[in-house]
Amino acid sequence: MKCSDFLKELSDYLDNNMDATTKAELEEHLQWCHNCYVVCNTTKSTIEIYRGSELYELPDELRGRLQKAIVSKCECHKRETQSPETPDPKPEK
Repeated sequence: MKCSDFLKELSDYLDNNMDATTKAELEEHLQWCHNCYVVCNTTKSTIEIYRGSELYELPDELRGRLQKAIVSKCECHKRETQSPETPDPKPEK
């Protein structure tokens, strides 16, 4: 099994949604491939962290201040990245 094959199956592997033969192939791959092991372990840990999380509703005042700050920052960035129009150079004589 190649790493690309493993990554295609990762979601089903983590959901335990695959046949026993494919699962055994993936687990064998994890035994010798450090990179895939790290990706799998990190993804699994991230899922566990967020699995029990609930959405936190921002208070209206905080939401409004946050939106204003984001808009202000975007407008500032837009002004900084816009270059003034430069006139066409004069043709040489």
